[in-house]
Amino acid sequence: MKRLRRTMLFVPGNNPGMIKDAGIYGQDAIMFDLEDSVSLGEKDAARFLVYQALMTLDYGDKELVVRVNDPASKGGREDLEAIVRTRRAVIRLPKTETAEDVLACEREIARIERESGIEEGSTLMMAAIESAAGVLNAREIAFSSKRLTGIALGAEDYVTDLKTSRSPGGVELLFGRSMILLAARAAGIDAIDTVYSDVNNEEGFRAEVELIHQLGFDGKSIINPRQIKTVHEVYTPTEKDISKALAVMDAIEEANRKGSGVISLNGRMVDRPIVLRAQRVLALARAAGVLQKEDGINE
Repeated sequence: MKRLRRTMLFVPGNNPGMIKDAGIYGQDAIMFDLEDSVSLGEKDAARFLVYQALMTLDYGDKELVVRVNDPASKGGREDLEAIVRTRRAVIRLPKTETAEDVLACEREIARIERESGIEEGSTLMMAAIESAAGVLNAREIAFSSKRLTGIALGAEDYVTDLKTSRSPGGVELLFGRSMILLAARAAGIDAIDTVYSDVNNEEGFRAEVELIHQLGFDGKSIINPRQIKTVHEVYTPTEKDISKALAVMDAIEEANRKGSGVISLNGRMVDRPIVLRAQRVLALARAAGVLQKEDGINE
């Protein structure tokens, strides 16, 4: 089962306290931000701070991601030079509009890997889509590089580009979300939803998480540790879901014992989509702590 990305916590690269404590909250991933949350005068200091944190701090098994500045800029190239050499972080490309944006960043990463003696191709990437052009090119972006593990929606810049603003129901984001989700699924990578900035509106946040969960997103970017619990609750399977998934895996084990190529459960054939859903349910249940690793089949 691939890595879960239910929650990706944004951490400003110029905030030492948040960087130090970023690993204690129970989220799946940490995204250190060197771009929008850092003022121009603090870019160099933030880069150094995040580099030192990656080199010295233990964040356990959390996925570490760094949002760099535009790789076509001097600051963005310096971000890549520092972060790629740590060998610890996924590079998140901001404001991606074309496949060439990804490929240009990939070429720079590959150069740094070669010069540093790092295995070429080992540095993974994510791409944030934050404009109308990026949404319309989502498929090409998603298929552009084998390094890409996911694409994400950046809503604030996107709705500005649409000449509108975010509404409580998020209707203006539905097309963008759908395009990004479909592109990610076609390419076999993850789709990560945008942040919800009103941390005091717990009801609105939960409604949005339930929406993106139903749409099929793998997870959500978050800006406050208080939001982690809600996302994980929504993404935690029900007892009914877990029981059904375990029954599917038991049916597979039974078929294997019999040497049968046909798997059935309650008189119905179990095909690949059902198996994949069952595996994801069990992975989510184990990540949430409601199912032990040894329970059921080790898929």
